[in-house]
Amino acid sequence: MAKNIKTHLFCYDDHRAFSEDVKKRFSDTDRYTVVSFPTKEEFIRHLEKVKEHTFCKIAILGLHDNKEQMSMIDRMTVEIKKMDARTGLILLGPTDKMDEIKKTVRYNIDAFIPKNANSILRIHNTVKKLISEHNIGVFKKRRNISVYVLISFILLSALLTVLAYFKFPRYF
Repeated sequence: MAKNIKTHLFCYDDHRAFSEDVKKRFSDTDRYTVVSFPTKEEFIRHLEKVKEHTFCKIAILGLHDNKEQMSMIDRMTVEIKKMDARTGLILLGPTDKMDEIKKTVRYNIDAFIPKNANSILRIHNTVKKLISEHNIGVFKKRRNISVYVLISFILLSALLTVLAYFKFPRYF
């Protein structure tokens, strides 16, 4: 883990309720990029632009009390996962409606976080967890490639040894 992978946080915050706190919490510009969007269209358009990049992407969706926004967020999560299934989703909602939100919006949400005094800390912990999962996936791919190269080298060496044994038996 010599190199830090930059993490991009995309906040959908139509009332500007939590995005400033997220920007303050993730202020290290070498490790994090925090972008906030007040409208759904801008949010989706920006995610479509960055869907083919390999960095760690996390979408934080702010939710309010009304039912129509819950169904809109549900459709948004499906659309985000269609664009890029590796994007992490964090749903931030009112404390008293969390059970109803979990029943309504349950498609591929990584974390449901209630809005309270500890919500920024919970977002931070969830982001760290998602970064770790992303890094594990990256290093797992690298490990698998290394194992395949090692196995092919061993098989090639064994094949060359067998060929040399039959071609030059006096050396064995």
